Amino acid sequence: MSTETLNWVPSSCTLPTVERPLREREFERLFASELRDVTRTSATSAEFALTSRSVAAARDLAGRETSCCSFFTFDIRDDGVEAVMSIAVPPAHTAVLEAIVGSALRARDSRAAGA
Repeated sequence: MSTETLNWVPSSCTLPTVERPLREREFERLFASELRDVTRTSATSAEFALTSRSVAAARDLAGRETSCCSFFTFDIRDDGVEAVMSIAVPPAHTAVLEAIVGSALRARDSRAAGA
């Protein structure tokens, strides 16, 4: 994925600037390999259906993300077959959520196309 499509990290993020594209790519890799579906549940929340094998990676990534962007709320549920990572943001950060959803959909579609 090109750098132009990555840029959802908000300026309020405390992660060092040079590490931000790396974090975005971590999400992209998770979505490219483990995403099954994305459902926008409201303007401020979305659910990402992932394979169950990705739970540890998703929890680790969510924990690190909330340490630098405290406005995120992550919830990860796992039934042993499928995991669901819910992401919620306050209204001021809906553009960030929209960008994450877009990134997830592009990663999923790219995998489906065999790219």
